[in-house]
Amino acid sequence: MNLEELRSVRNTERQKDSLQELRPSFYQEVGEYIEALEHERDQVAAEHENPFAAPEVTRLTDEIETSKDVAEAIYERRMGKLVKQASLAAAGMTADSDGLTSEEATLFDDLVDRIETNKEEILSVLEGAETTVADNPAIDAGERDTASQAEPTKSDPDSANPPVPPADEPPADSGPNDGAADDAFDAAEAMGAASPSTESTPAEPSDRSTDEASDDSDADASAPSPPATDKDSAVDRVTVQITADVGSILGVDDREYTLASDDVVTLPEANADPLIERDAAKPLE
Repeated sequence: MNLEELRSVRNTERQKDSLQELRPSFYQEVGEYIEALEHERDQVAAEHENPFAAPEVTRLTDEIETSKDVAEAIYERRMGKLVKQASLAAAGMTADSDGLTSEEATLFDDLVDRIETNKEEILSVLEGAETTVADNPAIDAGERDTASQAEPTKSDPDSANPPVPPADEPPADSGPNDGAADDAFDAAEAMGAASPSTESTPAEPSDRSTDEASDDSDADASAPSPPATDKDSAVDRVTVQITADVGSILGVDDREYTLASDDVVTLPEANADPLIERDAAKPLE
């Protein structure tokens, strides 16, 4: 294991959408490599009176820090792919879990189990809400009783308007024919009272309203709709060289960019300008 191998793994991981195959002991080997560099730096520093001024100590320190940054970039890049594959596996779809390190394989299995368990818990909660109503008919009965008590108030006009007692009671010796005559007279009066209101209703305003509504609807139908505007989706881009390890950023074009020192990438201008201003990147002709 060395720094060149780490950089090669990082570059390959950036270029592939799927997980590249790594040795199960990859992260363990990286840890041992960094530990060996730190031990070597301590030995060199012990041989100098001023270790901070020793070139070898500075070189080893730079290599240690760079190795840690590259290893972290590899981990972050692979972690996003690992979570995606675990989601597919939990959904019963084909997932690519080959070439995982021992730590990643353990995490993959744990993620799949947790996603499946969480799905079962949520579905059981939803089913429980439906079962609660089905298993408690008293709730429905109470709602029906409340509705039945409120229904006469809304639908029965007699409950709101009690009957008015008759002003004069008919004579006891009146025969059934008299009652029929009174009923006929009342019906005739009712028909006569309703007739004038029907005849007095003018028809012209109704026709005029209909014509006006027709004209309005024709005007609305003939009115041109406002032209649709096309949103310019073009994104200006600029090619830059990264001068510092920036990490992952989300571009204005909704793409993820993982930026490390010495990388040459083409970024949206809106993302490249802040990096150039912070001296984290420099434009290329």
